[in-house]
Amino acid sequence: MIDPKLLRADIAYVANKLKIKGFDLDIELFLKLEKNRKTLQSDYESIASERNANAKAIGKTIAETSVNSEAVEQLKKAGEDLKSKSSDLESQLSLVKEELDSLLELIPNIPDDSVPAGNDEADNQLIREWGTIKTNPDSPDHVEIGLQLKQMDFEIASKITGSRFVHLNGSLASLHRAITQFMLDTHIHEHGYEEVYVPYIVNSASLWSTGQLPKFEDDQFKLDDDRGYYLIPTAEVPVTNIMRDRITNDLPLRYVAHTPCFRSEAGSYGKDTRGMIRQHQFEKVELVHFVEADKSWETFDQLVTHAENILKKLELPYRVVNLCGGDLGFSSAKTYDLEVWLPSQSTYREISSCSNFLDFQARRMKARYKHNGKVELLHTLNGSGLAVGRTLIAIMENYQCDNGKAIAIPDVLQKYMNGLKKISCS
Repeated sequence: MIDPKLLRADIAYVANKLKIKGFDLDIELFLKLEKNRKTLQSDYESIASERNANAKAIGKTIAETSVNSEAVEQLKKAGEDLKSKSSDLESQLSLVKEELDSLLELIPNIPDDSVPAGNDEADNQLIREWGTIKTNPDSPDHVEIGLQLKQMDFEIASKITGSRFVHLNGSLASLHRAITQFMLDTHIHEHGYEEVYVPYIVNSASLWSTGQLPKFEDDQFKLDDDRGYYLIPTAEVPVTNIMRDRITNDLPLRYVAHTPCFRSEAGSYGKDTRGMIRQHQFEKVELVHFVEADKSWETFDQLVTHAENILKKLELPYRVVNLCGGDLGFSSAKTYDLEVWLPSQSTYREISSCSNFLDFQARRMKARYKHNGKVELLHTLNGSGLAVGRTLIAIMENYQCDNGKAIAIPDVLQKYMNGLKKISCS
């Protein structure tokens, strides 16, 4: 959540910064609600002061006269009137605060000054490229390769569940698992992350804390019961909520988790429907950082480097782009996307998003740390390290041979495949 102090101090500045995200802040509504809040708060405090004075007067009058004196009765009646006014003001103040909170929870994070202007992914800024791309417009895509190998089947998955699911078998299923284990081992043993296992179902408070609710309710898979449970859209949600309502002295914290992810893909019908690019269920290895405010941007660079290192070890060509304002997520102050090269599409496709949320999520979660004797909001960052399914796709397409009848297994994965060097048609 955005810091209300920023809005009160210079709302015009905040509104102008948010325009880069395509968000129009309702300045008039905020100022109206804030004015009402201040007036009601002042009146409530004034009544509270009068009630306190009245209580003291009652005590003094009782001491000077008697409990049942007319003066005491008058003061008690005045006290009852003040209590009624206080209760009424408290109710009004509560309603105004609720309206303010409803407005605040829909305001996105302020983009960092380094975020470029733009409307969508076409306006993202190229930071760097790595590796040598293969250009072959006739190259088979991952679907053709998987079908030739007889180890990828969308019809079976559709029969079991529906569209946008996949069934893998044989060595291709093993390769999917090998990719996951390789990523975890690298992040734990080389990059210093602590592995965590977390629930795959979360409550609404967890989704609200990381910014998925209320704005992205339609993107979630909600369980059909009265408990308010949701399937996780990403491990970011449960892992980040580890620090909800906590104060720590032990920073930085660096966690890695492998989980399935579930997304309804609302509004994306007809987009990337072929193959495994955009599915309702997929797996990721997620990286989450909790750091002091002054370590935030240094940690962001480390996070991106850790995700890139996976692609380098797999020798997959990729590029890093700085997301423009129009493509930047609701909670993020800055995001670098890592995009891997897919020969069949002759283009780069997102395989990781690395984001710095500053204190935006921490303010919602009340996630804090002690610094020089003071309690401060910590900073949260996360990134995919990487999306497992899309990594599998990239390996299939970049390492395919014999016109898609075989896949060479990257050197770093062979030990996870019992020494197998190639997956071939049976």
